[in-house]
Amino acid sequence: MTSPSRLALRRSSALALAAALTLAVAGCGSGESASATVKGVQLVKPGQLTTCTHLPYPPFQFEKDGKIVGFDVAMIDLVAKELGVKQVIVDKAFETIKTGADLNANTCDVAAAGMTITDERKKYLDFSVPYFDATQALLARKGLNVASLDEVKAQKLKIGSQSSTTGEDFARQAGLDPKSFESSDAELNGLRTGDVDVIIQDFPVVQTWLKAPATSAKFELVGNLDTGEQYGFAVKKDGNPNLLKKINAAIDKARADGTYKKLYEQWVGPMPKGDAAQ
Repeated sequence: MTSPSRLALRRSSALALAAALTLAVAGCGSGESASATVKGVQLVKPGQLTTCTHLPYPPFQFEKDGKIVGFDVAMIDLVAKELGVKQVIVDKAFETIKTGADLNANTCDVAAAGMTITDERKKYLDFSVPYFDATQALLARKGLNVASLDEVKAQKLKIGSQSSTTGEDFARQAGLDPKSFESSDAELNGLRTGDVDVIIQDFPVVQTWLKAPATSAKFELVGNLDTGEQYGFAVKKDGNPNLLKKINAAIDKARADGTYKKLYEQWVGPMPKGDAAQ
């Protein structure tokens, strides 16, 4: 039988332990919550803005000297700087980026992958204001007499595309059955090895490829398709309005103070006259 004094002591100790555990849990929870929320923006990981992208996709995101760089990276760095955190990049499949799966799984805060804004993608993502005007291009081995998707079809040439992209969609809409490659790098390799005769890809990417002497010696730009596309950064659908506001503000500020033009010329090339993104 336990004496009344010992029973009281046990109860007192139990209450003290429970109180201590409650305070510890509350302290951890409030600390994590506070550290993961910066300037009203909820982040998936404390102290960092996590970006999902699909590598490589020069000049927007690619690895150079062991570091991921590019136009998209530089633009999102502006947002991270405003929040006072660092940008951390996660390489994911483009399919899971464009469907919102990565954002919904809290793998990242923002998607920055040279991604065209489309009505279909708007069903799964909240897009920023457009930050880049894009067109599609055809790259072929030298000597081919082809300048359009219709000519590719008429000559029964083998065309390659990057999986899940608008370029692939355009090729299919033209009645072609493109060979689908997982990445832009694999697509270019398909052209190099003769697996395909011509590839369709965003013009800035093709333009960057052709800066390499080994590529420009064997391949050439044979067609530029004005598709009226615009890129946007994206956040979780109905899930991060404050971050979206910060991204839009960073894009607007960069355009206004000349930072956009500077970064464009650094990573992409000369700014087109009358570009809507200026």
